[in-house]
Amino acid sequence: MDKNKTSQSKKDPHSSGPVENILPTTNEKEMQKLMKDLDREQAYREHKCWRQYITVVISIIFVVFQLYASLSGHVPAQVLRASHLAFVQLLAFLLFPATKKMPKNTLPWYDVALGLAGAGCWLYIVINFQMYAHGFQNTLVSRAGNNTVLDVIIGIVGILILFESCRRIVGLPIMIIAAVFMLYAFIGKFLPGFLHHRGYSLQRVVCHLFYNTEGIMGTPIGACSTFIFLFILFGALLERTGIGQFFIDLCNAIAGGASGGPAKVAVLSSALLGTVSGSSVSNTVGSGSFTIPMMKKLGYKGEFAGAVEAAASTGGQLMPPIMGAAAFLMAESLGMPYITIVKAAIIPALLYFAGIFITVHLEAKKLGLKGLPREQLPKVGPLLLRSYMILPLIVIIVFLCIGKTAVYAAFMGILACLLIGLSVSLVDIAKGHKPTFRGKDILEVMCAAARNIISVAIACGMAGIIIGIVTLTGLGLKLGAGLVSLAHGKLFLTLLFTMLASIILGMGAPTTANYLITSTITAGAIIQLGVVPLAAHMFAFYFGIIADVTPPVALAAIAGAAIARAKPMKTAFNATKLAIGAFIIPYMFVYNPRMLMIDSTPLGVISIIATALIGMFGMSVGLEGYGFAFTGIFHGSKKSKKLIKTFDIIERVLFIIAGLLCVIPETKTDIFGLIFMAILISYQIIVKKIKTKKAQKSA
Repeated sequence: MDKNKTSQSKKDPHSSGPVENILPTTNEKEMQKLMKDLDREQAYREHKCWRQYITVVISIIFVVFQLYASLSGHVPAQVLRASHLAFVQLLAFLLFPATKKMPKNTLPWYDVALGLAGAGCWLYIVINFQMYAHGFQNTLVSRAGNNTVLDVIIGIVGILILFESCRRIVGLPIMIIAAVFMLYAFIGKFLPGFLHHRGYSLQRVVCHLFYNTEGIMGTPIGACSTFIFLFILFGALLERTGIGQFFIDLCNAIAGGASGGPAKVAVLSSALLGTVSGSSVSNTVGSGSFTIPMMKKLGYKGEFAGAVEAAASTGGQLMPPIMGAAAFLMAESLGMPYITIVKAAIIPALLYFAGIFITVHLEAKKLGLKGLPREQLPKVGPLLLRSYMILPLIVIIVFLCIGKTAVYAAFMGILACLLIGLSVSLVDIAKGHKPTFRGKDILEVMCAAARNIISVAIACGMAGIIIGIVTLTGLGLKLGAGLVSLAHGKLFLTLLFTMLASIILGMGAPTTANYLITSTITAGAIIQLGVVPLAAHMFAFYFGIIADVTPPVALAAIAGAAIARAKPMKTAFNATKLAIGAFIIPYMFVYNPRMLMIDSTPLGVISIIATALIGMFGMSVGLEGYGFAFTGIFHGSKKSKKLIKTFDIIERVLFIIAGLLCVIPETKTDIFGLIFMAILISYQIIVKKIKTKKAQKSA
């Protein structure tokens, strides 16, 4: 889940092949600038003087405190959450300037003041809680429900500073939504209909949001301050071991020599890199700096190359075992073990990447593109010697599967990373080389983890405001009922409204914030209509993620276009077409939860995967306008090559319909879809034979 992918552009001392030497990769400074321009979370200050040591020391203390609190269990939940927010608020203003245009090498006094004030507001809770634990009487805990003027003032200041940090780092959308919800708490008594409530005072609202565990310090921050932080630390540490370059080399060895190999490498590597990245933009820039130039050099158009990387990188957050912070919050919200979320995500993620992979293959065949020469690909032998790098991921999966908590699994993964780093360094020293993993690297990992948690924690805090107002006013049930009423009780319309809301929110909010908002407001409405809770939450999760490639914002697609030197909107539309599976798969698992391995048998799961893959092939053929039936003509004479054509509009629509029938997880539709698909393919084969004979005669 580490967002700092630029290290992949550096030459890996353990790289197993020459592929990196044949490519014009994007300059590292250009990559960093691109990420800072497109990703708010990357636009942090980078001091080159004594000021950097301030944030370094605070970050180290933050990480050490989090490790102690999470692993010892001796820190009360309210103290842990308030302390977590105190560190986050302090670092937020020390690291992130008020605007993107402000210089990154300065530290204005007002940012220091805001950081200290924000941290002080949350430490006020910690101090009062500790005083109560030591027998003091007049504390926040003892006067609950009868707060003083000072309590209210500190609460107001803390909330306002949280809003400002949200504006800087997370963005305006979630800040505006949270403000509207707070306003609703005050003016609800003046509103008509189902929105009416008795109204609440300033003191009641502020104290409920700031001091109550149903507000800012609610479930989202509870998850953020425990296992989410540990997994972010794990991701940062894993990235430092060089696993990103290993994944790229591995995918090159597997698919680099196939038709359109670099594009397939982009799909596979992004799926793997998604297990350690929580940002679509960073994933696109990190792996795209290698894969996009490869695709363009092979013959893919810039818009398609950038779209492939953007669509695959965006889907990386859907790929188990580590799916970003939102997946952990889903487990916490539903009260389910994280392994249940992981198992539920496997089939949808495989189908998503299968759809992109098939489309990439068809595009390669249509253009007659070949793979990279075998001598330019990484060697399998050296790769096998580096396979130890995936051990931390295996450790995580094993401990989750045997029923251990997410905290325990993350901690064991961190230990595995440290052991691997130490072992590699010892081997380097024994060979007389400079060690690749040093104490400095551990400090950089701690700083990266502390920095990467800031946006997640702030998003969780803002979501806590929304959830707090919902619980205070009972708005959740009212909105759910209103949404169902608007959709006239129809499940499909309710899902459609939820999809649109998730995509619109996702255009300006990170996945974590998007999921928290949509699941709070809309998941309840979907569940009211009889949908399994896990399927309802996964539905909101999917569409929150896919917003990163959906025009007009499409940040991941814009990042891919920048690397490919292509048109951003054309790249975004191509990425949307490639990611078509993400617009269909959520509807599939809502109507048939067996896709999420809920109440399913092994045979049933195999059947769903098989028919869905055939369906994805049919839809890809229709969208791409090309099928295998014309492949053989590429190898004919020069005259025969003129006969190559894409399908007409009727053929494309028929393939899409046949694919959709196969994708819908129902026996009747599967049968009709398979028969329809067989007829279409048979027709194409017959047409191919006829045209090939004509071509041979004319030659």
